[in-house]
Amino acid sequence: MGVVLDTSALVALERASEGWEETLGNLATEPAVLPAVVYAELLVGVRLADSRTRAADRQARIDALVARFPIVDFTREIAERWAELFAVMSRAGGLIPANDLAVAATALHLDFTVLVGPKDERHYRRVPGIRCARLPM
Repeated sequence: MGVVLDTSALVALERASEGWEETLGNLATEPAVLPAVVYAELLVGVRLADSRTRAADRQARIDALVARFPIVDFTREIAERWAELFAVMSRAGGLIPANDLAVAATALHLDFTVLVGPKDERHYRRVPGIRCARLPM
């Protein structure tokens, strides 16, 4: 089994100033990946940083993260899973944000667990068949 890293977990680690490297080092026993949409969301944090120093620090953290955890592209198969989830959840009246749906589709495609932040992104648990793990902090 493996882990798909959600933005909520990475942002929580940054805010706790514990560093991604130390906490995510505990994932060494199983594969962990970064969905392309999470990579994009992290880059938004660089673009919106309130100073050049903070932007550079965030970019360096992202570069280190990407060097360690591969980015999973939004492939045709993941897009098909996304569309299936969108239809099922839309009919049930419980659609979740599109980017989170892409993370869920990636996790389901890979048969991985989604690692979410400590506030437990509950909307993931509405996705049929998803496994979630909350970041311990």
